[in-house]
Amino acid sequence: MSGLVEQRGIDLVSPTQRYGKSFDLFFLWAGTTTNIFTVSYGAMLVILFGLSFWQAAAVIVVGNILAYPLLSLTSVTGPVTGTTTITISRSSFGPNGARIAGILSWLMLIGFEAGGLILVYYAVSSLIGNIAGVTPDGGVQIALIIALGAIQMVLPLVGHKLLMVAQKYATIIFAISFVVLAFLILPQANFDNGDGASPAALVSACGLVMVSGGLSWAPSGANFSRYLPANSSQPAVGFWAAMGGFVPYVLLQTLGAAMATVTVGDSLDLSDPLAVPAVLAPAFAIPFLILVAVGLLIQNGTNLYSSGLNLQTAGLKVPRMLIVVTDTIACIIIAIIATSQSTFYDLLSAFIGSMSIWLAPWVAVFIVDWAQRRGSYNLAGLEGKPGSAYWGTNGIRLPGMIALITGMIFAALCANTGYFVGPLAALWNSADPMASPDLSIPVGMLVAGVIYALTNRGSRPAPVRVPGDNSAKVSTTPE
Repeated sequence: MSGLVEQRGIDLVSPTQRYGKSFDLFFLWAGTTTNIFTVSYGAMLVILFGLSFWQAAAVIVVGNILAYPLLSLTSVTGPVTGTTTITISRSSFGPNGARIAGILSWLMLIGFEAGGLILVYYAVSSLIGNIAGVTPDGGVQIALIIALGAIQMVLPLVGHKLLMVAQKYATIIFAISFVVLAFLILPQANFDNGDGASPAALVSACGLVMVSGGLSWAPSGANFSRYLPANSSQPAVGFWAAMGGFVPYVLLQTLGAAMATVTVGDSLDLSDPLAVPAVLAPAFAIPFLILVAVGLLIQNGTNLYSSGLNLQTAGLKVPRMLIVVTDTIACIIIAIIATSQSTFYDLLSAFIGSMSIWLAPWVAVFIVDWAQRRGSYNLAGLEGKPGSAYWGTNGIRLPGMIALITGMIFAALCANTGYFVGPLAALWNSADPMASPDLSIPVGMLVAGVIYALTNRGSRPAPVRVPGDNSAKVSTTPE
């Protein structure tokens, strides 16, 4: 079993174990994002925010242009260091401070994994209904979710190499499938679906596009690029990582917005996220549902791989394999509970909105730190040992933690998650606070980035690029 299951956690990848090309990152991220989840995000812009199709199309382009450079910048640090994104953030927050980001990132990925598993269940349940004419319920429903959860563990357990191969071929297959889907859907779309939404709704919708894509993927960027040779072109690494997510997100979210204009009405059941593509021709419905299930299982493989690494950075001293199993159990429990609830899109929107409160300040600190160090890191300092270059005070670098916490506070004050409206956001529309825009991303990034840029000047150790073999172990806890 040890020969099949990847044993590496957040250890630095030795130069002798590096492989692949920068272009491979395009297939990794394209395979991860080319699925019905991405289509659903586009539909949410019309269903939940009330955007017209053309408003949604503009928001999709702008939101992704703003978001995917963030994944690009975190990806370029992988070949330089050979370790994961959250581990690299020890240079900003210290080994103990980075634990917070590790836990938050793990919780975020658990949420996305559970959401993916829920959609897989809906797809397989619909598939069974189409073929056998029955709908799983009760014990059968629970057994089906458990079985699907077990299947999704395969890719992350085997590890990075199998993920890269699966994503490459999945990208090709799913791209062809969604082209066919577009030909079936677009002739039915209503491109003049109403007057559209307010400027406040457009701002909030743009935030959802950002956090559903490039912003939420940013903490995972180096997790996969770390396997590339250390001399890989940084512009190429950043470009292909960003394009692998940007292209599918723009195309599929736009398709989702168009699909929502076909199905919005009294007949749409928001408790079933696959109600949007219910307008498909019967001959395409079954193969489409199969592709939905397979695509989401592959995406969840990427999430599960990263979440295990993040939890190790948070200090959990257990093998990555055990974390993958534990995460899967958590996803199964959440999926069983959630499938008994209604309004999937409302739950998904609230979850995504909450993520921006910590993601925006975190990524701002990471990028400012990267810029100040000119992309170079002290690899020995990333090991997390007491007294090392990034140790700080009791394992916490105060500039980073102060910037992160302050940014999170201001992000929360300016947030509108769909169930919580911050007091500063509410000032926009005191008569109807829920109609206020969600400003958590721009405010959180600005506050955290400025504070870190000012407080970290002169306090950071000189950047050191360590040549040769960098296969040292990175500690999950201080020694």
